[in-house]
Amino acid sequence: MRKTKVTYGKVFRNYLNKGVKLERYQKIGVGFLVWVFAGMVGWIYEVILVAVMHGQFYMKGGNILPWMNIYAIGALLVIPVVYKMRRYPWVVFVVAAFVTGTVELIGGYLVYTVGNGLRYWDYTNEPWGIGNINGFVCPASAAVFGLGSLLLMYWLLPFCIYLAQKMTRRAFLTFSISLFAIIMVDELTNLTLKNLDLPTAMDFYRAVGFRYL
Repeated sequence: MRKTKVTYGKVFRNYLNKGVKLERYQKIGVGFLVWVFAGMVGWIYEVILVAVMHGQFYMKGGNILPWMNIYAIGALLVIPVVYKMRRYPWVVFVVAAFVTGTVELIGGYLVYTVGNGLRYWDYTNEPWGIGNINGFVCPASAAVFGLGSLLLMYWLLPFCIYLAQKMTRRAFLTFSISLFAIIMVDELTNLTLKNLDLPTAMDFYRAVGFRYL
């Protein structure tokens, strides 16, 4: 029997209309890729936003690689919540905005509490920060993350599923596990160095001339 050719268009239509059935290894690999790519897209968003706001480049994140964990966490929380709603983009937007806003609020409080007043972001004095909760989250930021979730559900996730169905099992697992492992080694190494009061990725980038905001 001739094997049906896998195309992105066909995968996307199946994903949107009736869902796709993935083998266990494919689900794991897709999760790894979403984790990696969502964190990278979030880093790009942060860098562009800050550059537009301040007119110059600032490094973001705490890793050597361009990746931010809160975006990865948010993506993996959003997908199971809105997956069955994917045929209705406006519902995805509203629900995802609430979920991601909640993640941002909790994440901000945790960093503030554990870090003895440390803040990685603060919407208190931002012009779009109207209605913010202690500077950790505001309606505008939740709306932006809701829009980002549309990108997640209608581009990133279907693309990762496409790769899972297009590539051979060995190639897909090698690709997804390798990317995930590289990111996690970077993340865990920097957390360990920070806890030991040793130089981290942020210290390295500052030493070579990058500025953080």
